[in-house]
Amino acid sequence: MKNWGKNVAFFGAIQDYSRKRDEADSAKVDFVELFFDLVFVFAITQISHLLLHDLSLKGLIESALILAAIWWVWVYTMWCTNWLDPATPPVRIMLFVLMLAGLVLSTSIPTAFGARGLVFACAFVFMQLGRSIFMIWALRQHNQSNYRNFLRITIWLAVSGSFWIAGGFVEPESRLFLWAIALGIELLGPAFGFWTPALGASSTEDWDVDGNHMAERAALFIIIALGESILVSGATFTDQEWNFISFSAFLTTFVASVAMWLVYFNVGQSAAHHKIAATDDPGKIARVAYTYVHILLVAGIIVVAVSDELVLAHPTGHSDAATIWTSIGGTALYLTGNLLFKFYIAGRPPLSHMIGLGLCAILAFFAAALSPLLLGALTSGILIVVTIWEYFGRVEADNPVEH
Repeated sequence: MKNWGKNVAFFGAIQDYSRKRDEADSAKVDFVELFFDLVFVFAITQISHLLLHDLSLKGLIESALILAAIWWVWVYTMWCTNWLDPATPPVRIMLFVLMLAGLVLSTSIPTAFGARGLVFACAFVFMQLGRSIFMIWALRQHNQSNYRNFLRITIWLAVSGSFWIAGGFVEPESRLFLWAIALGIELLGPAFGFWTPALGASSTEDWDVDGNHMAERAALFIIIALGESILVSGATFTDQEWNFISFSAFLTTFVASVAMWLVYFNVGQSAAHHKIAATDDPGKIARVAYTYVHILLVAGIIVVAVSDELVLAHPTGHSDAATIWTSIGGTALYLTGNLLFKFYIAGRPPLSHMIGLGLCAILAFFAAALSPLLLGALTSGILIVVTIWEYFGRVEADNPVEH
């Protein structure tokens, strides 16, 4: 207790829990961060099941809102562990508490627009506000600019939190509207620098992030999302009668996962990693490329995972509307996210991705005449074409993003 008293104070931590910069392994992702991410494997699985059970426009909108909320919880935590050292006991305890709240949040996803709306809202607000208040405590005596930054963030989250909680109390018909307002407030916060009266706005130069850590954390989340799609495919294939058709469908879904991994990691991820590590304003790149754009990548992976399950369940016959829009739409969404990511990093859109999106549009015209198995094979083929084109389209070895 005596030692604890030396390290903490009610109004601010006496000990500095910040990450030590420019030291060996200072940007390395800590094991506790990976442990924290396990909660989001479950969350992503819940979201894909939520969408699978309601493939209507309403189900799509609700799933998109839940995904954005889950992503926002994770990405805010990513920023926090970029500034604070997760190997220190208080930061680890904070992550463990967030994990418990995250499990409550994830288990309430299937009925977030039903009986457990208030549970979802309370867990979400607790995670967002609780983490920000912890950051205020940790930074107050050691990083004044970031301390003021989190004062602004906390005010924004308190305002959005009132809409989340209010949405939990109302009927499901009104809940979507209130939660959309809440999410809009949180999404707009970084774009406006969390401007508040008297405190002003934060600048990206104040957000002194470690680019190496930021790029690695975002990449690991993409792997988590891709891992979830493999889990869905494997679990569905386990329950199928094993024959040539079912195995072909399973192979198609696996190839799609590999192709998505290649589209992101083969060229773009390394280029972005180098750029954010070398820039004088890593906060600016982190805000656009890793905070906003990456959610499109995760959304595309989830939608493709849903299409994989549909293809595995019914590989033969004509493709229905749900299979078409999840297969083609998910592929196009994932390519769009990668295109915007690489466009922001390189300053020009990759031609291979634009060709891939054009092929998706062409495929949509005659998709209804195809079997789900063939449709899945063709969308996987589009991703493979994009991967090969991009890889061989690189001209300059020191700039791996294609011309």
